[in-house]
Amino acid sequence: MTVAIVGIGLIGGSFALALKDKGIAKKVIGVEANEEHKRKALSLQLVDEVKELDEAVKESDLVFLAVPVDAVQKLLPAVLDKVDKQVVMDAGSTKEGIIEAIKEHPKRGRFVGTHPMWGTEYSGPEAAVRGAFEGKATVICNKEESDKDAVETVETIYRKLGMRFVYMNAQAHDVHVAYVSHISHITSFALANTVLEKEREEDAIFELASGGFESTVRLAKSNPLTWASIFMQNKENVLDVLNEHISQLRKFKACLEKENYEYLEELMVNANKIKRIIK
Repeated sequence: MTVAIVGIGLIGGSFALALKDKGIAKKVIGVEANEEHKRKALSLQLVDEVKELDEAVKESDLVFLAVPVDAVQKLLPAVLDKVDKQVVMDAGSTKEGIIEAIKEHPKRGRFVGTHPMWGTEYSGPEAAVRGAFEGKATVICNKEESDKDAVETVETIYRKLGMRFVYMNAQAHDVHVAYVSHISHITSFALANTVLEKEREEDAIFELASGGFESTVRLAKSNPLTWASIFMQNKENVLDVLNEHISQLRKFKACLEKENYEYLEELMVNANKIKRIIK
C-alpha cells in the first residue's frame, strides 16, 4: 500500500512511523507546506519522499489528513475531487464541521472520519513517536455514510496499530471531546497565563513548580494554531463546557470567601469520584 500523509507533524509523523514499523505501507509520501518540516521529515525518514498534493493523491491508495481541523474542512472537498478508489481519512479533533462540508460530495463514501485519541504537547516532525497508537482508542464517526470497503481498510490499519474502536456520530463526538479533551487544554492555557501574569520571577516558577503544577500546565505547551482551530470549530460545545467549568470555580471561590470549609471538602470528595473512571 502507498500512503500519502498530508501534514507531517506529531500525528502525521507518528502515523508514518507506525505504518512502516507494522509493514502496512510499502511507501509513504509526505505532503507538507512548511519547508523546514519537509526537510526534517525526510532527514528523520518519516516519509520516503515529499510531493505536491495532486501527485501524492494520484499515486496513493490511502490519503491521511493530519492538518489542523479548519484546514481539513477546506482541503477535504478538493482531495475528494481527485480520488477514484482511494480511501481518505483524517485525524481531526472535531468532526461535525468536516463531515458537513462534504455531505453532498459525490465521493463522500471514500472518506472515513476518524479521531485517534492520542497526542502530546509537542509539534512538528521531530515530535513523532514510535508506538504512539498502541492500546489507544480511535473514534470512527458516521460509519454508515462511508463505503464499506473504505471503512474496512481504515479498521484494518487501526487494528494493526493496536487500537480499539469507538463508533459515534459527529455531533456526539464533538460534545464528548469538548468535555474530556478541549476543556483540559483551555484550562491549561489559562493557568499558564495566570501564573505568568502574577508570578513575575521566572526563576521562582522554575525552582518551585512541583509535579502537580507541571502536569496541570503541560498542555499549555501545545501548538496554538492547532488548538485555536479546534476551539473555533467546536465553539458551541466548548462554550457550554467553559460555562460549567466557571460555575465550578465560583463554588470553590465562594467556599473560601465565606470560609465554608465543610462545603469545600464536599466539593473535593465529589471530585474524587473520578477515580472510579480514571485510575
